[in-house]
Amino acid sequence: MLEQAHSLADELVRLRRDIHSYPEISFTETRTAGLVIDTLNEIGGISVRSGIAKTGVIGEFGSGDGPTIAIRADMDALPIHEATGQSFASSRSGVMHACGHDAHTAMLLGAAHLLRDHFATGGLRGRVRLLFQPSEEAWDAEGKSGGMRMVEEGVMEGVDAVIALHVDSTLPLGKVTIRHGWNTAAVDDFRGEIMGTGGHGAAPHKGTDPVFMLIPVLTALYGIRARRLDPVEPSILSVGVVGGGSATNVIPSSVRIEGTLRSYSPEVREQLIAEVEQAFAVSKAFGGNYRVKFGRGYPSGWNDPRVAGWMEQVSSTLIGSDAISHSAAGLGAEDFSYMAQRAPGAMLMLGAAIDDGVVRPHHTPIFDIDERCLPVGAALLAETAARFLRGEVAL
Repeated sequence: MLEQAHSLADELVRLRRDIHSYPEISFTETRTAGLVIDTLNEIGGISVRSGIAKTGVIGEFGSGDGPTIAIRADMDALPIHEATGQSFASSRSGVMHACGHDAHTAMLLGAAHLLRDHFATGGLRGRVRLLFQPSEEAWDAEGKSGGMRMVEEGVMEGVDAVIALHVDSTLPLGKVTIRHGWNTAAVDDFRGEIMGTGGHGAAPHKGTDPVFMLIPVLTALYGIRARRLDPVEPSILSVGVVGGGSATNVIPSSVRIEGTLRSYSPEVREQLIAEVEQAFAVSKAFGGNYRVKFGRGYPSGWNDPRVAGWMEQVSSTLIGSDAISHSAAGLGAEDFSYMAQRAPGAMLMLGAAIDDGVVRPHHTPIFDIDERCLPVGAALLAETAARFLRGEVAL
């Protein structure tokens, strides 16, 4: 499978660079979707549906005699101005593929090529569903991401297993990270306001000062992780915004605090939200009041150990057991978690670092990858799916 994938390398690079040059932010991926549709039609034998979750695409092929495996790739870019200097850099000011979704889309198209060839030889039974997902990076006006909308629109119906991968621009080329169990965190945010009366800076005793209340509220917020939660349960509370006031001699009537919450366990997720509410309530002890709103983000992502085991076996076969890492999961978030809630699923991280000593982090203007990862990723996805459909691995 890897040898066959390498024969597609030039085409995968062409696809990735085309998508990279014309990035589209969340729920506007119409040109990218068109390229996906045209490519799937060129491969042939694939039933294609568009307009899924607004701008998503589904391709499906195979026979109904056997299991169904879904493979997901995201397509959206970020509102970042590119500074890579590449000849194929973004042609759209302020929009950039800074997280590798262009590569994911190209690799899934490559996997479609490979699997169609194997179906043609009669060696596979079952169905493959290709999920080209919009808007992994953002929510729409209803607070829904592309992954959530795709699930709501039934893309996981009849699916027995689902797989995906994500490039890692900091992991060396030829390496993969596969985690069994928790893989990504649930993400929520809070936007709170501490309210007092405000007043003249020369007469603070004549009013209530929300800036003074800010100190105990912040102490209570940062004390949640240290003293209110089980210390062996991973979680994070980070404050990213503190603001208020407009003049040096005026005590403001309110100050705002905004931040993010990350967790794995659903129980800890709910406890974090409850504890944040209680932390803001400390303001009442000082004569103030508060209001706080929570934004619910993606749920935590669980790599089913069986499916993660398949991907580990395939990685070991194709690129060697010494290439595999089982590093601890971080607290980043990914809306692939919605799909993995509906069927046993797993996502691996694929090494894509350019070996020149420059660190190119995700979500930065200089993000870039070594394109030699493209056929590797296509082969890993295709071979994992093929082994499942051949009955070599099972749930």
